[in-house]
Amino acid sequence: MMQLKDSPINLSPLSAEQQRQLSQALSTLNTQQLAWVSGYLYGLSQNGQQSVAASAAVAAPSGSLTILYGSQTGNAKGVASAIKAQAEASGLPVTLTSMADYKPKQLKKESHLLVVVSTYGEGEPPESAVDLFEQLKKGKIGKLDGLKFAVLGLGDSSYEFFCQTGKDFDNFLASAGAERIYELASLDVDYQDAAKAWGEQAVSAIAATLTTGAASSSVANAVQQAVGYSQYSKENPFAAHLSVNQKITGRDSTKDIRHIEINLADSGLIYQPGDSLGVWFDNDAELVGEVLALAGLSGDEATAHGSLRGVLSRELELTRLHGGFITGLANLSGNAALKDLAGDKAQVNALVASAQVVDVLKRFPTALTAEQLIGLLRPLTPRLYSIASAQSEVEEEVHLTVGVVRYPQEDGTVRSGAASSYLADRLIEDGEVRVFVEHNDNFRLPANPDTPVIMVGPGTGIAPFRAFMQEREVQGAEGKNWLFFGNPHFTQDFLYQVEWQRYVKSGLLSKISLAFSRDQANKIYVQDRLREAGQELYQWLEAGAHFYVCGDANKMAKDVQEALLEVIAEHGHKSREEAEEYLSELRRAKRYQRDVY
Repeated sequence: MMQLKDSPINLSPLSAEQQRQLSQALSTLNTQQLAWVSGYLYGLSQNGQQSVAASAAVAAPSGSLTILYGSQTGNAKGVASAIKAQAEASGLPVTLTSMADYKPKQLKKESHLLVVVSTYGEGEPPESAVDLFEQLKKGKIGKLDGLKFAVLGLGDSSYEFFCQTGKDFDNFLASAGAERIYELASLDVDYQDAAKAWGEQAVSAIAATLTTGAASSSVANAVQQAVGYSQYSKENPFAAHLSVNQKITGRDSTKDIRHIEINLADSGLIYQPGDSLGVWFDNDAELVGEVLALAGLSGDEATAHGSLRGVLSRELELTRLHGGFITGLANLSGNAALKDLAGDKAQVNALVASAQVVDVLKRFPTALTAEQLIGLLRPLTPRLYSIASAQSEVEEEVHLTVGVVRYPQEDGTVRSGAASSYLADRLIEDGEVRVFVEHNDNFRLPANPDTPVIMVGPGTGIAPFRAFMQEREVQGAEGKNWLFFGNPHFTQDFLYQVEWQRYVKSGLLSKISLAFSRDQANKIYVQDRLREAGQELYQWLEAGAHFYVCGDANKMAKDVQEALLEVIAEHGHKSREEAEEYLSELRRAKRYQRDVY
């Protein structure tokens, strides 16, 4: 930790409170970040004094803009951050806040609001947005007369409930009496350009409705902007190197799960337990060749970004099928059977869920030009993996727990997930892999190390809890820890077994509840173990424990939440409605956190 007496910054003009805040901020930085902050503040002192003073005197709106984001994978957060920058460039006072950190009743005090929110699953809000969403849906916030708002929704048109959460927020706010100042945007996976244009127009509409007053500026804001600075991001990933690729399931396991270690040396990247690592990948060369052959193309065709083969390898999605590919191909092919299929939404959704681009081309062969093929495909997006290590323990490394996606087709071929097979099969030892850190402030260990934690992480959902335990061991945390883990078989699928046994032996892991579903006649899952331990589980919650869930969103997370509600109702002697409110209170207090996908 950096001591103030060693700082090159002269703190004498600051108040004691300013010194305390600055010291606290600087103590969280590494060497690279400290160097950047030093240069940033020096530049302000030499060149920015006039501009800072000028910005403080510029006439600015007396109202203010609040931007709320609800993000599952970081896309909504990124769009919201870009709109904040647009608003600041227009001279608007603006606050950017995650919905998870926002008190819903504060809406009554807002004058202008922009909502940026993604949709996942079956039209559901992202985890960080659930509380605000439910309170608006149930009308608990009351009337919002006088509030001016606009909503930008992100989604994937491959799914039936495209941008449903954005549509719901737009409807909830309007129904509460708020005034829609700019039209709802429902953007697909290639949202970047449309989001930028919408942000500029929405900010202009807001600026036109604000009256002027006096603005202010402070050194604290400048320092806050500096904290957490990194030159590497989703748009500018770091070229890291693969150190370890180790299969950690048994020879006879039905799952292929890998422990991956990546070297981040010289990156300056910082992560915390609960964060994710974004991984950019190349498509399988054999898959690229198969797509080209089925489309009647060589791959040597020139495009705006190089050869067609190169573009298919690094820039376009080949494994994630979407409905637009099917309908677009139907229009180009003239195939009557494909047109019939494309006109049946249920059939399209079923095909999207079970097939890849190459499977559709095999079933409906169509000669395409390079431009037509590119037009049917979507931009490649990085995959996010929950980080399975604590940087305080592994330093310039990052660990992942990757389940390799493989599924057989009717013709006997086996299709693989693009990123998981890239990491497991195609990335050589010491090979280069492009990565970035996606911070998740809504999945964090308690600030107080004495607080007990309950962790539910079946399968690869175990990853962040390995990071949690490493961090708590380094901290010397006194809080109790309870892990619920499940997988098919004890002998084949007990991920990181030796490590968990060591934690139990040392006393760091107070309790471990295991559910190996196929080791007995009746299948047993983690939610069953929650019910069995219901009385003690409720006692932990009453004692202040934080409850975490990581893993599959579509079934496991819902089943775990249902079991948790039953435990609260039974052992807390509550009605269903009271149990739901108890859980909502845990969520609002950040004692119920989920990282689901």
